[in-house]
Amino acid sequence: MANLLIRDIPDPVRARIRREHRRKMVSQNTYLVSLLSEAMDDNHPTLFQETPAAPRINSGPQIVPFSFIDLFAGIGGLRLGLEAVGGRCAFSCERDPFALKTYQAWYGDNAEGDVTELLDNNKIPRHDVLAAGFPCQPFSIAGVSKKNSLGREHGFRDRTQGTLFFHLASIIEKHRPPVLLLENVKNLRSHNKGDTWRTISETLDQLGYTVFDQVIDAADYVPQHRERVLITGFDRSVFGDAPPFRFPDPPNGEPPRLSDILEDDVSDKYTLTDKLWQYLQDYAERHRRKGNGFGCSVADPDGITRTLSARYYKDGSEILIPQGKTKNPRRLTPREAGRLMGFPEHLLDRMLNGERQVVSDTQAYRQFGNAVVPAVVEAVAKQIVEVMHWQLLRRNGCLLKR
Repeated sequence: MANLLIRDIPDPVRARIRREHRRKMVSQNTYLVSLLSEAMDDNHPTLFQETPAAPRINSGPQIVPFSFIDLFAGIGGLRLGLEAVGGRCAFSCERDPFALKTYQAWYGDNAEGDVTELLDNNKIPRHDVLAAGFPCQPFSIAGVSKKNSLGREHGFRDRTQGTLFFHLASIIEKHRPPVLLLENVKNLRSHNKGDTWRTISETLDQLGYTVFDQVIDAADYVPQHRERVLITGFDRSVFGDAPPFRFPDPPNGEPPRLSDILEDDVSDKYTLTDKLWQYLQDYAERHRRKGNGFGCSVADPDGITRTLSARYYKDGSEILIPQGKTKNPRRLTPREAGRLMGFPEHLLDRMLNGERQVVSDTQAYRQFGNAVVPAVVEAVAKQIVEVMHWQLLRRNGCLLKR
């Protein structure tokens, strides 16, 4: 359609347009034209003629359409959370070939393969939010470069060279996204006696971002104890030195239970053999005697599980499901593992659909164990949108950098 002006309208905006044009008893086009005409009329009163005396944060859900890129995408846990609050994915990158199969099946996108090659091309489009669940690699700080041998440091490059975070920081420096949303393991902040986290936070500060971080346990959203650090960054040239961001409070209501995600009819292939079950019990007992907490864990269906790991496919020992006194415990099925992470049923159908299953059970377990819980990301993303909305009011209606 040659005259198309707007596309990819978020569902909440589309629903509001539909409701309002019916209420006014005019066509959608007439209603949209009237809105645009009023917005262009200098004499028409708007919220943006004066900067509000105080930011109206958390006064209700806000709608701020934005674009984002999904780096180190995995199977798209960050993507789902950002799309849930109105975001549109403009670019994605993931190198694991099996995760790429799932990503393509779920979203229809063929993600780019290697983040280390992105600086040498112009494939990354302009975007409002950079999202990345970047791996935590050891940081080579001392004695690894000629500059260091001369006793000189030159910003973040000397302290992050050779790590994937260096490539991420270089992408941030080149593209200057207004907002960052990063995710990593809980011990990122304590790794290497805190030096790793200091390097990351100081690097983002040097790049001009105000940084917030918090460890969030997904147990308030899914029946799994899963602590991850969420990091947000706001470009000071866009949001100033003190953007009013805060991490979300836990949701109200009863937390989910393991029994909520279990299947009714499970194949016996997921039941532990006598040999494996005995081995796991003996292993756990040896560590118990040494005062260690290692070993298998039979979960309480009325409670929550331990953290699902990428090694779950090996023996399932960290999360075993009881099957009564006469039958050995079993592993989670791949579908149950996906539910435990909070991935929606329609995506699990696409991934685990019988003969057309996208990846093996082994790869499914690995992908879910490495994934991000979408509901946690959505909760944090709502808070980001609140700050975006505040920024629009503060700047008299100016859009984010494009």
